[in-house]
Amino acid sequence: MKIAIVMGTRPEIIKLAPLIDKIPKKNRSVIFTGQHFDYQMGLQFIEKLGLKKPDYSMNLSSSIPSSQMGEIILKLSKILQEIKPDTTIVQGDTNTVLASAICSLKSGIPICHVESGLRSNDWRMPEEHNRITTDHLSELLFAPTIHSKKNLVSEKVHGKIFVTGNTIMDSISKYSKISSKKSTLQINETDFILLTLHRTENVDDKKTLTSLINTITQSNEKIIFPIHPRTLKQLKKFDLMKKLVKSENIKILDSIGYFEILELMKKSSFILTDSGGLQEEATASQIRKKTFVIRKTTDRPEAVEHGFSELIGTSSNKLKSVLKNGHDSKIPRKKTPYGDGKATEKILKEIYNRF
Repeated sequence: MKIAIVMGTRPEIIKLAPLIDKIPKKNRSVIFTGQHFDYQMGLQFIEKLGLKKPDYSMNLSSSIPSSQMGEIILKLSKILQEIKPDTTIVQGDTNTVLASAICSLKSGIPICHVESGLRSNDWRMPEEHNRITTDHLSELLFAPTIHSKKNLVSEKVHGKIFVTGNTIMDSISKYSKISSKKSTLQINETDFILLTLHRTENVDDKKTLTSLINTITQSNEKIIFPIHPRTLKQLKKFDLMKKLVKSENIKILDSIGYFEILELMKKSSFILTDSGGLQEEATASQIRKKTFVIRKTTDRPEAVEHGFSELIGTSSNKLKSVLKNGHDSKIPRKKTPYGDGKATEKILKEIYNRF
């Protein structure tokens, strides 16, 4: 049996790492597209997680989504013809995922979609286009929650659906044990707020991003802000970096690794984010931090329903209130809704049964 595993961004690497670890090397080929960041940085990130160098790597020439996807399809087609896998595993909702799904389908290779069934019902999100299409192209769909399964059932996808939990819990179980030793970040601050921003609807809209930056720089709360490369580009474009740099309450960090973000989550008072992954991770027993989501909708409603997250939108008044009162927020005495850390076992069992 031969399995192709395709990944292109850091969240994909983190969530596919447990699967890569468990599948014998002779039975898998790992393909890295390098979609989101510097090609070498991507390979270094993979290495830091203790994973072997990918069997195939692409050095993409374009960041334009349509061109990027076309390039992935062309390059992946040649790789799949060479390795002739029984199935292709993709994870999540990136351009890499959709391009790989289309390429695999047209190559006659069944698709296994890890983290299927997530929906924000917000068509402004490129991720929504990618995951809906991929779900309808997939043969095996691994939904992290019952809620995700219901989405798939209501859409009448043709593939077989399994509720497995989310592999992020498997990763946290492993990497949180060593994050304090592996992290290169010195965190001396206490009672700080962890802030992350990268969603298209937040950082590409000048009015929205300006309002968010104005609000956080006017606050007296201690904030640590690791800036995503894409966000940095937009902050410079809209001439907002100067304001951030001058702010005494905000500590700016360059894009950081997984061990570093785990330590920041653990030590923060609470989290302000538009990230889907952080909404999941913050529910883990090793972290358990309240998350305030800077979005109007979320594709992780389970975290909201269980009281771990709260949607606050992008309103300046609401953000001011959270900055002032967020330290008093309570975490429910509930288990994470994203599984028991054994999603990898459940996924591989079904893949081996099918192929």
